[in-house]
Amino acid sequence: MGLFNRKNKEPSDTVDADVAKEDKVKWSKRPANTAFKQQRLKAWQPILTPKAVLPTLFLIGIIFAPIGGLIIWGSGKVTNISLDYTQCDANAPTDGSWADMPTYDYSLSSSSSVKKSSITKPQWTFSNDSSRAVGEQAQCRIRFEVPYDLGPGVFLYYKLTNYYQNHRRYVQSFDSDQLLGKKRTASQLDGGNCKPITSSGDKPIYPCGLVANSVFNDTFPSVVLLNSNIGADNTTYNFTEKGIAWHGIAKNYVATPTWPASPSDALPPPNWALQYPNGYTEWPDLASDEHFQIWMRVAALPTFRKLWARNDDEAMTAGTYEVLANMNYPVKEFSGTKSIVISTVSWIGGKQPFLGWAYVAAAILCVFLALAGLIRHLVKPRKLGDMSLLSWNQPTR
Repeated sequence: MGLFNRKNKEPSDTVDADVAKEDKVKWSKRPANTAFKQQRLKAWQPILTPKAVLPTLFLIGIIFAPIGGLIIWGSGKVTNISLDYTQCDANAPTDGSWADMPTYDYSLSSSSSVKKSSITKPQWTFSNDSSRAVGEQAQCRIRFEVPYDLGPGVFLYYKLTNYYQNHRRYVQSFDSDQLLGKKRTASQLDGGNCKPITSSGDKPIYPCGLVANSVFNDTFPSVVLLNSNIGADNTTYNFTEKGIAWHGIAKNYVATPTWPASPSDALPPPNWALQYPNGYTEWPDLASDEHFQIWMRVAALPTFRKLWARNDDEAMTAGTYEVLANMNYPVKEFSGTKSIVISTVSWIGGKQPFLGWAYVAAAILCVFLALAGLIRHLVKPRKLGDMSLLSWNQPTR
């Protein structure tokens, strides 16, 4: 039966088999047999014994507690005066008289001996005069007391509540290339992130997007110390609006875009109508507009404050001050509020004790866990490596 006779293997068949074997090894997806690829590198795995864990928890508590206390102390050195003027146009007198403000807050420094109850309530009055310049017609004047000298290093903020700048669509609604002055046609903006504030007709909106369109436009032109002496002049406390933005942020903006060629070929955002009622006659200098730059850095939380002006050199002496607020920015439509905040700073920054209390809470938790573990270990110690405590060595029920 020649059909079932085995043929002798030819030498060429052996060579082909070796080549196939080498190719199979070469193209195999199996990782190489090395210490790195087979996860056999030397490693240190700590054993969590009571002698190691309990001192660590005590040490963390001992370190975190004074750090938290130091941060709370530093935050307590800051003074905040917050004046909510949202309802000034509706509730303040309009006949030139003054009435007490219903909503305000004095957060005094812990080093001060002044009591909140001894501070005179802030007062306000409102006037709306169409003969004044555009953007200055509705004015809220607020008188408030500074109970002791502040600063030097006094900062003027505006504060908004219930304002969700962190909405995803809002955050993305700007065009960085356009802000850098690069060519962005109306059709390009229509297909980008700036929708719905992109263009009108064939003219692009500059700067486009929801963030730029909603820029805060209340202004605070003066803060004056009222002189109590008859016939004496009041003293203006000079805030500056320069140097309020983060260093280096101006590089994201240009004074004059390269396109369109003329300001008349672009349109301002719809909500900029107070500043540009007839459109652009010259380009807005975004590279030096620090208020715009600060606004474009969107806030992470719905309650936030942004710096408006500062005075780093002069102390704000104790006395009665009057601040003027030109009211243009609507917040009632979304149940929000707007406030003027005058604040100092300490080595820790502004008044924000949350981080300090977080350190203190972590310290208390670690010490509590350490004490609980220590008591448990002393009352009923467990022998390290006791195999009888493994689940599969427990008696069945």
